[in-house]
Amino acid sequence: MDFSSKLLENAVQEISLLPGIGKRTALRLALHLLKQPKENTQLLSNALNELREHVIFCSSCHNLSDHPICDICSSPKRNKKLLCVVEDVRDVMAIESTGQFQGIYHVLGGIISPMEGVGPNDLNINSLIDKVKGGSVDEVIFALSVTMEADTTNFYIYKLLSPYQIKTSTIARGIPVGDELEYTDEVTLGRSILARVPFESSFTKS
Repeated sequence: MDFSSKLLENAVQEISLLPGIGKRTALRLALHLLKQPKENTQLLSNALNELREHVIFCSSCHNLSDHPICDICSSPKRNKKLLCVVEDVRDVMAIESTGQFQGIYHVLGGIISPMEGVGPNDLNINSLIDKVKGGSVDEVIFALSVTMEADTTNFYIYKLLSPYQIKTSTIARGIPVGDELEYTDEVTLGRSILARVPFESSFTKS
């Protein structure tokens, strides 16, 4: 791809580094930005800088937040006794969009995957166990994607939680095996949260 402008080429190169965006799409986006008023481009630039500089991880649940404690964890309307374990911040957004869950979350930051070099120590598991140890949680809901790695992660955490007197459950398997949570439609995901089953049932019947 030949460029008449080195600045345009640099912009296309940087945009194409984003997930799911190839060089041609990056070029279309760069040319689109050039057609916009400078004020619009500056607003985008400022938003990205603010995002990078000021968005942090909630010190309690590890969700993205503008504050040390996110709005979900700090909300007096949320049931702090009900804790939903998810893989990624995108899963929090997916579940929140259903409007069916009124508890709080714990974002693991991934799942155990030896093939990818991800072990238990690479995830936010210790802080989850600490919450349960503190006695502030009555039920832990496992809401990971329906994959072998996710099931391994669920079982690993379940074994760590087994010494404590809490209820463990998992979302109902209305979600097709192999699907990621963030791509599941809101109705199916909402029903899966409401129709959760005891975690023991999820592996004793399989």
